[in-house]
Amino acid sequence: MAPRNSDAQAKPIKVQAADPRKMDRFNPRNRIYVRKSLGQWTTLRRQMGWVFMILFLGMPWLPWGERPAVLFELAQRKFYVFGLVIWPQDLLLLAFLFMIAAFALFFFTTYLGRVWCGYTCPQTVWTFIFIWIEEKMEGGHNKRIKLDKAPWSVDKIKRKGAKHGLWLLVSLITSLTFVSYFYPATELYLDFFTGNASGGAYFWAAFFTLATYGNAGWMREIMCLHMCPYARFQSVMFDKDTFSVGYDATRGETRGPRGRKQNPKEMGLGDCIDCNLCVQVCPTGIDIRNGLQYECINCGACVETCDDVMAKMGYDKGLIAYTTERKLEGGSSNVMRPKLIGYGIAMAVMCVAFGAMVSAIKPLEVDVIRDRNMLYRETNEGLIENVYTLKVLNKSEASVTFDLKVEGLEEYEWGGPQQVVVGGGEVASVPVALSVDPYYLKDAVIDIDFVASGDVDQALVTDTQGSRFISVR
Repeated sequence: MAPRNSDAQAKPIKVQAADPRKMDRFNPRNRIYVRKSLGQWTTLRRQMGWVFMILFLGMPWLPWGERPAVLFELAQRKFYVFGLVIWPQDLLLLAFLFMIAAFALFFFTTYLGRVWCGYTCPQTVWTFIFIWIEEKMEGGHNKRIKLDKAPWSVDKIKRKGAKHGLWLLVSLITSLTFVSYFYPATELYLDFFTGNASGGAYFWAAFFTLATYGNAGWMREIMCLHMCPYARFQSVMFDKDTFSVGYDATRGETRGPRGRKQNPKEMGLGDCIDCNLCVQVCPTGIDIRNGLQYECINCGACVETCDDVMAKMGYDKGLIAYTTERKLEGGSSNVMRPKLIGYGIAMAVMCVAFGAMVSAIKPLEVDVIRDRNMLYRETNEGLIENVYTLKVLNKSEASVTFDLKVEGLEEYEWGGPQQVVVGGGEVASVPVALSVDPYYLKDAVIDIDFVASGDVDQALVTDTQGSRFISVR
């Protein structure tokens, strides 16, 4: 066991006050020079970052037939996701995606705290990429501080220029990749660098390049501290059993420097040697020893750095660790609690509903519009006539011949085409007039169904849309 303060139970723990100079986060030039950290959490964060970066960069280049696997054609209002074609009529799926994302956020925040921010948030991933470039061009923590304080020289200009040049290059690649989700990548890069791309493509490429450069290169922690709404409402989801980065004040206080061979008990000190490395590796510049703070993004950099220090001192690891408030108070955490279970159930229900909606998407959709100028009319032959316009939408990518019919009427005359050829991704408007002998009309309003059917990819698909036939009775 690590040595502990023998008076810890006898007198209250006194946590040292934070240096006011370090709390001036609103000073834009109170710059954070993030020190490099190594350990299991940094490795995990990098691995997850690589996975998401490869997916982000590679998805627009993945072919699916004659088009990219993922392409959002806003002008044509079509969204291709692998073999699925999503139309504006299917955008209810987007609402379910947002609900799934919301409940997933609630679930994981309640369980693991702000882990999304520390490991998968694009702001965090790109910020660490930019910090890595900064380290390669300007050196480590102390070298960067020294370089910024030094007067301008040829070496400083070279280092700063190389850093900002690489930042802009990464930002441009990021921007073009994002635009590639709306503009086929094989065409975008050729048109962009030959000057043949549209004005909109150049505008959005420039906009997202500057946005990435500004967010990840200059603003960094400002996004997390002052602009991200998640940081503000996350406390609503936290409870005493939420796992987050925490400092064991009972074990660590009173903090203070000492030699490796000195006994902290005899000096009246806890395990924290006040090396301040936990602050230097924090990307948001906070001191986790001051307690749970909304600025903490749960990246774990301070955890692995503190563990390294404890190992060198011969103390037990875990002075700073992923833990819960209840554990820090000496209790045991309850993982399976009602709030967490509730969020999990809600997320599972939303996922099932989303899956059911996706599986129910058909390549054919029919909409019926009644003639609003006249409910009905009587023909010269004495028949009662209702007029409709059928909107036949072909969601597939090939032309299809659809057969049209109506159900719900005993005897009727169909005025208009009963077959219609609809091109891939097109909508056909078909005017239809239904005429019925009054003898067969038992009610003033009769419920009917228009049915369209056709072969799509060698499979018969049908869609039915209800309407009404109105008569004089």
